[in-house]
Amino acid sequence: MRPFRGKDEFQRIFDRLFTALATDPEIGPKLAATKTPQRFVFEGSGLVLNVTHANAKTAKKGRHLMWVWGDRKRTWEPVVSMTMAPDVANRYFQGKENIPLAIARKIIVLDTGDLARVLDLLPIVAPFHRKWVAILKAEGFAHLLA
Repeated sequence: MRPFRGKDEFQRIFDRLFTALATDPEIGPKLAATKTPQRFVFEGSGLVLNVTHANAKTAKKGRHLMWVWGDRKRTWEPVVSMTMAPDVANRYFQGKENIPLAIARKIIVLDTGDLARVLDLLPIVAPFHRKWVAILKAEGFAHLLA
C-alpha cells in the first residue's frame, strides 16, 4: 500500500467511500439507524470529516448518511470523535485494522464518546469491506489497497 497522493486524493476517496456506504441498501440504513454521528480527524493532513445520519427525506431517496469536511459546516454534534493517520483510516475501512487493538495501542485515539458505540458499528460495516476493496480496484486506486 502506498500513501495517498495528497489531500485532494484523500478527500476524493473518502467522499466516494461515504457515498458507497450511504447508498448501500443494507448498510446505509443500518448505519443511519444507530444515530451515532462521528467526527474523524486525520492526523497530519489538516482534514476533519463529520458524518451523521441523513434526514428522512434524503433517506427516502436512498442516501442514508450525510457528511461535511471540516467543523464549520457541521450542524450536529458528534457522539464519537476519533483521531487517526490517513493510512490507518484507509486500512480501517478495508477491514485491515483491528479497531479495539488500534485504540488500545493509541494508533486510533478515541477523543470523545465511548468505545462501546464504536464497537457497535463494526459488525454493520464489516460486510462492506470487500465491496470497498472491489471499488478501489475497479476505479483505479489499487495503490491504496492494504
